Amino acid sequence: MAVCARLCGVGPSRGCRRRQQRRGPAETAAADSEPDTDPEEERIEAGAAALSGAGGGRSAGPSSPPRCSLLELPPELLVEIFGSLPGTDLPSLAQVCTKFRRILHTDTIWRRRCREEYGVCENLRKLEITGVSCRDVYAKLLHRYRHILGLWQPDIGPYGGLLNVVVDGFFIIGWMYLPPHDPHVDDPMRFKPLFRIHLMERKSATVECMYGHRGPHNGHIQIMKKDEFSTKCNQTDHHRMSGGRQEEFRTWLREEWGRTLEDIFHEHMQELILMKFIYTSQYDNCLTYRRIYLPPSHPDDLIRPGLFKGTYGSHGLEIVMLSFHGKHARGTKITGDPNIPAGQQTVEIDLRYRIQLPDVESLRDFSELSRIVLEVGEQVRQEQQQEGGPEDSEGEPRPGPVQPHAEPPAEQGREPGDGEALAAAEQPVQSGQGQPFVLPVGVSSRNEDYPRTCRMCFYGTGLIAGHGFTSPERTPGVFVLFDEDRFGFIWLELKSFSLYSRIQATFRNADSPSPQAFEEMLKNIQSLTS
Repeated sequence: MAVCARLCGVGPSRGCRRRQQRRGPAETAAADSEPDTDPEEERIEAGAAALSGAGGGRSAGPSSPPRCSLLELPPELLVEIFGSLPGTDLPSLAQVCTKFRRILHTDTIWRRRCREEYGVCENLRKLEITGVSCRDVYAKLLHRYRHILGLWQPDIGPYGGLLNVVVDGFFIIGWMYLPPHDPHVDDPMRFKPLFRIHLMERKSATVECMYGHRGPHNGHIQIMKKDEFSTKCNQTDHHRMSGGRQEEFRTWLREEWGRTLEDIFHEHMQELILMKFIYTSQYDNCLTYRRIYLPPSHPDDLIRPGLFKGTYGSHGLEIVMLSFHGKHARGTKITGDPNIPAGQQTVEIDLRYRIQLPDVESLRDFSELSRIVLEVGEQVRQEQQQEGGPEDSEGEPRPGPVQPHAEPPAEQGREPGDGEALAAAEQPVQSGQGQPFVLPVGVSSRNEDYPRTCRMCFYGTGLIAGHGFTSPERTPGVFVLFDEDRFGFIWLELKSFSLYSRIQATFRNADSPSPQAFEEMLKNIQSLTS
């Protein structure tokens, strides 16, 4: 009742702020001793007081200060005030009195909340045709399913995936992001809808499965907890094709790889493709999704972190998240394969050990590059042994004394040679300066159209394993930074090169609430396949 009395302008708290300011110290102290009220309601009252004082046309005489009550404001002004409040606060406001409840049925208020909170820019007046109000859209669609907006990783065994759930007009749609066809790593991403939610009538939102080629059909979504939800198709017969599994496989192959099985001559690659089809199609779009966040960025990061497409030999293109952790950078698989599954850390870059590549002619010799990298790797191993594996305040191994092949990027440069320490000129990433780059002879690459100039290189390790993630081990390699949107990694053990290109997309509702939440997310997705 105290809250209602304050909002309606009656009782001991009915005076406006102007009147409260005229109180003496004793009166102020007495007022401060009153029970606390909701801060949001105080903000509403203060806003109404300011509006009333500015446009009420009353003169504030010294003997009779004006009363300030939300109930005295005209309805059109209350609509403007209520429309500026978060939609989650409006149901509580409707319980104050009948007038507020009646005004909160004004569709203008909810139209504004749909636009400002969820980016619905379409003409919401079209809803009148179906008899659905903007209030229904907000309460039964947008607010109800707000927890599933953002980026998610489906639990599809080692393959993973990237799902982006967005508000699209009067729909909430789950788009599966697919890499471009191998090996065109610089091509844009492809998209496939897996489900959609919309209001067909005033009762409740309708969930439809979009999987298959026979149009939308009945589906179900269960929000299990804040960072996890599941989808289920109730009409899986819509996923079947008249030509049976053979037709389904050929259709999937054209969509997934952009070719037919006859175009793929590598027998091992054919086996991997067939295995993926059998494994992924058994789910029939009945999946569990876990939330993923975009990595936080810092001004001193080597490049802007984010999502990249990368080449992985016979496995095709996969999605990797590049993030920075103090003196290290990590590439975490968002999509994976039977060897290195989704969630695993595919590459780790040690930013303390910069590698100065030799001239182009020497770089063509794989043994020369291998010698340089292995020397740095041995130095890293010795320093870790000397330090006994201690960690600094950020939880990372402390580096030992700087040796010929190790260079803290922000300090002095050192290039590999015959054990001779040489100063290297600093090359800021933003300057665009670079050095010629070519892959050594014998190093395979799915994409020969890689950049021929790089900015800088660092020592790193890559994760390799047998089929089924057996006998995993980290092997030395070279992280090659080409520009702000592309980097590469040379796998010495495999004599292979992976090229990565940034996913050029803007993701809403994907920022991590804190660095700790992002680190916890990485641990969670890695634990699922460890």
